[in-house]
Amino acid sequence: MAMELEGKATPPMANGEIVFEAPWQTRAFGMARALCEQGLYSWDEFRGHLIAEIEKYDAQPDGRGYEYFDHFLSALIQLLAEKQVCRSDELSERTTVFDERPHGHDH
Repeated sequence: MAMELEGKATPPMANGEIVFEAPWQTRAFGMARALCEQGLYSWDEFRGHLIAEIEKYDAQPDGRGYEYFDHFLSALIQLLAEKQVCRSDELSERTTVFDERPHGHDH
């Protein structure tokens, strides 16, 4: 099963390796791959969601600047909601809980 991200879906790279700037990015990428490998969705299906998120941003930039893994996470959340794995409001609630943890608590 090919799991490549290319074209608009290409992640930030250095020396042939994906560049992660924060631990959550590594975890989101790992979850997306693991769920794909478990057969929840195809990698092409995920890539389609990611490309749609990037194109949505390209059509109306939000002024913050392009952040690849923000789009990656949005695509994953939408796909998980579509597959009825979890609702996006549940994810938002959990995100808020994690965001409120003190600095230095990485998970």
